[in-house]
Amino acid sequence: QVQLVESGGGLVQAGGSLRLSCAASGSFFSINAMGWYRQVPGKQRELVGVITVGGSKNYADSVKGRFTISRDNTKNTVYLQMNSLKPEDTAVYYCNARILFYNIGPEIDYWGQGTQVTVSL
Repeated sequence: QVQLVESGGGLVQAGGSLRLSCAASGSFFSINAMGWYRQVPGKQRELVGVITVGGSKNYADSVKGRFTISRDNTKNTVYLQMNSLKPEDTAVYYCNARILFYNIGPEIDYWGQGTQVTVSL
């Protein structure tokens, strides 16, 4: 059984910062890409940022220059440093990990439980 446990959400004023963490635990062969997504009520979940096992990163245009994704492969943990937060960043943030249970595929998607980020004016 694989679990992704998130932490670090909360309430912050516009312009402030938060750091999200997500740790994967359980029995598996390896983790490929890890990422952060967010969702607001009535809208589809959207990608915030993704990082490969080798460290390549991609971000949504709306967060480029403000958010930084990183990972510690020794701890199976992904982080999201969020700076210069805006009210439109308010959402439930979910971490995602693509897990391999064997040396050769397939990848299985796992999701965290979600953590609320609220940015006030």
